Parts: sequence; structure tokens; C-alpha cells
Amino acid sequence: MKLTENTDEDQYITKINEYQGVITNILKAEAKLVGEIAEESPDIPLKQFDLVEIRLNLASYYMILTGITRSVLKKDNQGALDEARKSINKSLTYLEDMVSSYVDALFTDYEDKLVLLEPVSPERRYAVIRKLGLTIRLLENAYGDNSRWKWSFVDMEGRFATVTKNIFDVRNMVTNIDPRSPHYEATFYHLQLIKRLLFQAGERYRERYELSTASFDDFRISLNHLNALRRIHILLGESPESEMLKKKIDSWSAKLEADLRRKEEEAQEASEKI
Repeated sequence: MKLTENTDEDQYITKINEYQGVITNILKAEAKLVGEIAEESPDIPLKQFDLVEIRLNLASYYMILTGITRSVLKKDNQGALDEARKSINKSLTYLEDMVSSYVDALFTDYEDKLVLLEPVSPERRYAVIRKLGLTIRLLENAYGDNSRWKWSFVDMEGRFATVTKNIFDVRNMVTNIDPRSPHYEATFYHLQLIKRLLFQAGERYRERYELSTASFDDFRISLNHLNALRRIHILLGESPESEMLKKKIDSWSAKLEADLRRKEEEAQEASEKI
């Protein structure tokens, strides 16, 4: 439609300014909450969860700005997309501060952090994780398949898988996984999500290794996620799944060792030619 006296542009600016105002208020709310947490109030765990959700809401508003720009101006709002990405990464950082960023680790390695989360119900934990997963998926879709950030999402997905695992209420799992427990549904679906995300993260890091970086660190991180998944299977007494995964891990480990040897041999040959 042809612009008349900049009417469409004026409406666009008005709408953008409206959402920018909301974003400013969200940032103020975040700063206020950070200050309250610094004062060590007794409900810190609940406020930390609020912080995560504040950042996810912020990411959603930045993506709304992107949608408005595409609808009216027929172009991307790269700045808003990048702010959404930063906001999601901030939410992940908040979660990592709460439950650690350990991938392949014993529960006892981060148990002290989970003790502090006792006031937070399995339902609240699962709801925040689901919201985080949805926000990440929306951002990936907003960037598109050909984005320069395509492979960086592997790290975001890996961090997401890790906090999904680490925030799970392992301490009360036996009680909560009982079908008679009021927390059964949230616990059951959270466990299924942990398994799926750890497996996907392992696959994605291996894919990035093969198709993009050729970085042995990517391959090692891939194996870390698969080993973390195997710990879950063992914890749940899922022997067939654990054994199948062990075969995959052994196969991939052998591949990594072979690639490392080949790289060393190539380096040796190159040095001998000098």
C-alpha cells in the first residue's frame, strides 16, 4: 500500500515507541529485582525464577518489534533480534548461576545449589524450562536457516539442555515420580525433556564438528552430553537404553581418537617438510 502523508510510518513509529516503553519498564523491574536479591531476602530462589522469566518476556518483546518491522517496512530488525538473543543468553546465565553449568557431572557436584531451590515446585521449574525452550525456538525461527548465528545456536541449545537437567528436582525424584504424587506429571514430562535435549545437544555438537568447525572441543562437548544422558538412564534403572547409548559413545569416542591421530600425523608430516 502506498504511504499517504507518512501515515503508515507514523503508526509504525508509534507502535515501536509503545513497545520500547514496555521494554524500558521490564528492564527497570529486572534492576529492582536484582537489588532485592542482593539484599539476601528469604525468597531469593523464587525471585531468581522471576528474573529468568523477566528476561524471557523481554526477548519476546524484542521479537515482537522484529515482527512489526517486517510487517510494515518489509525488512528485518536485526538490532531487536540481537537483543532478543542476548536476553535469552542472560536468562540462561541466571539459571546457570542457580543450578550450575556442569554437563557430565555427579548430582553431588551441584547438590548444594539444589538444596536452595527446595521452595520451588517441580511445576514451576518445568514451566520456566518450557518457556525458555519455546523462546529459543521462536528466536531460531526468526533468524532463519541462513543466519550467521546458525551454528551459535548449538551452544545455546547445549546450555539449555544442561540447565534443564540441573534444575530437575533429583532429591525428591523417587517420591515425585510415583503416579500418586501431585507432582508426577511435571516430573515425568521434565524427565522426558531432559533425555530429549541431552541427546539432541550431543547430535548438534557432532554436526557442528563435521559441517562447520572441525573443532575437537565440539566433539568432546558432544560426548559430554551423551555421557550426561547415560547417567540419567542409569539413575532411572533404564539398562537397555544405557547400553545402547554406551555403544554410541564408544563408537564416537573411537572416531574422535582416530581424527586426533590423523591430525597429529598431518602436523608431523607438515613439520618434516619444513
